[in-house]
Amino acid sequence: MNVLELRNVTRKFNDFIAVDNMSLSIQKGEIFGLLGANGAGKSTTINMIASLLQITEGEIEILGKSITKHRKFAKMNVGIVPQDIAIYENLTASENIKFFAGLYGLRGSLLKQRVEEALEFVGLADKAKSFPKSFSGGMKRRLNIACAIAHRPKLLIMDEPTVGIDPQSRKHILESVKKLNEIGSTIIYTSHYMEEVEALCTNIAIVDHGKIIAKGSKENLKSLITDVKELWVEVKDPLYVNCESIEEIGGVKRASIEGNIIKIYSDVEIQNLNKIIQTLLKAEVEISSLEEKAPNLETVFLTLTGRNLRD
Repeated sequence: MNVLELRNVTRKFNDFIAVDNMSLSIQKGEIFGLLGANGAGKSTTINMIASLLQITEGEIEILGKSITKHRKFAKMNVGIVPQDIAIYENLTASENIKFFAGLYGLRGSLLKQRVEEALEFVGLADKAKSFPKSFSGGMKRRLNIACAIAHRPKLLIMDEPTVGIDPQSRKHILESVKKLNEIGSTIIYTSHYMEEVEALCTNIAIVDHGKIIAKGSKENLKSLITDVKELWVEVKDPLYVNCESIEEIGGVKRASIEGNIIKIYSDVEIQNLNKIIQTLLKAEVEISSLEEKAPNLETVFLTLTGRNLRD
């Protein structure tokens, strides 16, 4: 049985179609990556799965049951870690988890046990009586996760759980995702960090303009773009780099700058390296190194959507 099934799901806001006839299946035990730039329809899809937003057309099933006909069952079996931290600063860490777990009907000794387990799981057992206002950003995000998992949902949605946090907390969260999956949670994972998705996810769907434009394993998705090569050019000073002039070179599909690296996506069949080098030298850009990169998820996303993930 699939943990999640979307059948021809559409969501409209007046005349705007945010999600357009989307169908998707997620099997038990998957860590499923959902990728989309801002405005692609990803958040709307997540909110419908979590029963936070009504479906205009179509059907969503959790563990084989319709979320419209069995709303309480669906809510009991879904947990969500939202992108915006949702905890109460005037409640202790323990009280925050008690509040959210209580919404799912946990009471008494079971509630106490689950709160303790959730705090232990996210590494905050020693902060049970502390208030979140004294926490770092990473600790708040870990508490956010604890609030979402105390009722042991069968499907856990994690929306950008590592955004804006320190490396130590990020590592802890990524390890927690793997552990949750190992003990039986099926996870929908969204992130702007492609390396996280590559490391964690078994299957991936790319959403653009409210539609799923590609889905499958990362290997299958990479096989879709055998006609694109990615060239990284490291330069001493990117100040004089003009990406528009590089994009005018025959075969170049896109060029962007990240730090001191120019990332160039080009048609694999067109030999344009000399022209790229000449264009940079003409602009008096000093080149430190050149490297052709193997296709990755970022290349796939840019090629299929024409947009950066953070757009």
